[in-house]
Amino acid sequence: MVMSKEASSPMGLFERYLSLWVALCIAAGVGFGAVFPAIFETIASFEYASVNLVVAVLIWVMIYPMMVNVDFASLKDVGRKPKGLCITLVVNWLIKPFTMAALGILFFEHVFAGLVDPQTAKEYIAGMILLGVAPCTAMVFVWSQLVRGDANYTLVQVSINDIIMVFAFAPIAALLLGVTDIIVPWQTLLLSVILYVIIPLIAGYLTRKALDGTDNDARIAAFTGKVKPFSVMGLLATVVLLFGFQAQTILDKPMVIVLIAVPLLIQSYGIFFIAYGWGYLWRVPFNTAAPAALIGTSNFFELAVAVAISLFGLNSGAALATVVGVLVEVPVMLSLVAFANRTRSHFPVTA
Repeated sequence: MVMSKEASSPMGLFERYLSLWVALCIAAGVGFGAVFPAIFETIASFEYASVNLVVAVLIWVMIYPMMVNVDFASLKDVGRKPKGLCITLVVNWLIKPFTMAALGILFFEHVFAGLVDPQTAKEYIAGMILLGVAPCTAMVFVWSQLVRGDANYTLVQVSINDIIMVFAFAPIAALLLGVTDIIVPWQTLLLSVILYVIIPLIAGYLTRKALDGTDNDARIAAFTGKVKPFSVMGLLATVVLLFGFQAQTILDKPMVIVLIAVPLLIQSYGIFFIAYGWGYLWRVPFNTAAPAALIGTSNFFELAVAVAISLFGLNSGAALATVVGVLVEVPVMLSLVAFANRTRSHFPVTA
């Protein structure tokens, strides 16, 4: 699963053992949150317009280096492999949000109905919906690299996904949250899209233009190589904070974490095998099919967490559900990367 060039990469160690670092940060967050609750309460109080400023900064640290990799010029290659792009977009926007909502309703209004009070159940469903409507735009590059995917095509997929997300995230989230009888403040949703998608995209684009306007990617690669460690540091710091905020809930209600994780696990593995199986049946080359399935499976949990916090508050069930998404995602995605690499021989090498 580890590429030879990772050995010389400053991020190789983090990429190879990302599950371990996330697990350690989860444990640290819960431990620090339980021992020093006042510190986390103070951090939680740094809010403006329902957006936690510390979390917002860390999310920016995570997203910005990845957004620099989004090359709008690569959109001209979209017609080169339309099958992979079709799989990604159909799964992300026509299947995934609705299956996530359906699973949330199934488990928390029926299967687990006697274990969770109705209002809290609605918040858990809302958090799951926000995860389902936020396709990944950052860690995608890591998953694609680990399966030796077509890097340029991954950029095309992410670029188009981000453009669609700008217009589709708020309407689909509002539609599905409305289905669960939750009132949605449109201004907060739209503000979150602007803060966590549009502005980082513009910043990444301007950075690319400033670094190199001659289509020579050497300076861009050097820059992203230098700032990439900050992205993972931001991720790990965010995990510590989020689990610190939720420490008492996790310690008091460990079974709740398990209840939320069950439908999230079913969703993650189900979506992957839908996309991966589609790629296999459609005879899509592995270096396109694998990233397409992984992109469809992965979540933009930074955005989902931010919107959940903005809509329902830091200590809400919705925020907890999105945080559990962080807990579930990295180990699941690494297991799917390993599965994809073991089955690459079943796919054609070229179209």
